[in-house]
Amino acid sequence: MSYENANSLVDTAWVAEHLDDPKVRILDGSYHLAATGRDAKAEYAAGHIPGAIHFDIDTVCDPNPTPSPHMFPSNEEFASAVGAMGISNDTRVVVYDADGLFCEPRVWWMFRVFGHENVAVMTGGFRNWVAEGRPVTTEVPSPPPASFSAHRNDGALRSIEQMLTNVRDGRELVLDARAPNRFAGSEPEARPGVEPGHIPGAVNLPYAEIVDAESGTFRDADTLIAAFDRVGADGSRPVATSCGSGVTACILGLGMHLIGRDNWALYDGSWTEWGGNPDTPKAKGAE
Repeated sequence: MSYENANSLVDTAWVAEHLDDPKVRILDGSYHLAATGRDAKAEYAAGHIPGAIHFDIDTVCDPNPTPSPHMFPSNEEFASAVGAMGISNDTRVVVYDADGLFCEPRVWWMFRVFGHENVAVMTGGFRNWVAEGRPVTTEVPSPPPASFSAHRNDGALRSIEQMLTNVRDGRELVLDARAPNRFAGSEPEARPGVEPGHIPGAVNLPYAEIVDAESGTFRDADTLIAAFDRVGADGSRPVATSCGSGVTACILGLGMHLIGRDNWALYDGSWTEWGGNPDTPKAKGAE
């Protein structure tokens, strides 16, 4: 079975064929957790796909202090940031990251939330691009600014207040993308002040289960359908995805989108916000 929304993915060959297409803007959406010791900006400076601009989710975000990092910005802030990258509402946006599939679905979802659906994720990542012998540059492009009109769909996001309401009424299935030990709360959280565990009533679908790490792409449609069906995300009930800070939750979201299940929203603050709030209920264990 093929993906229903296959146009949300492109491969390295497609990108190579469109390097000089003025209607396409390539973004390096790489982001690394602090524990990795890696610096996405430094890696971009050391080499990237020709014409690519680094899209930093810690820069294109709400500038005000928040309980969780890189939360969604306002319409004006997003429009200003992407317009400065030469992106208009007519631009085909393609996002890649360093290793395959980790953070670029977050950028993909940002564009869609702000009304821009002409966006895709490049599978394979910069790692595969280099392995295939494709061109690499250190030159940072300076495209002419463009006008971008943003219309944020707040219905595609969930706040902590909405998530608290959902704990009480259970209307939406909460799908947690973190690894099983983090979901179960069997080990401390890396961020200071964040308690371990998960949102009561949530179910766990580690994002690694729907991604082929070696090829840096999603598993086939039948595997995705089986994985989401197993945890109850069969399309019959709204889903709110969550993770550590709203990044890998978007992998689950893109996976559902690929198989035509678009009844999901992102809990933007995710566990960093929830686990760091002393007033929220926390659950532990595998369920």
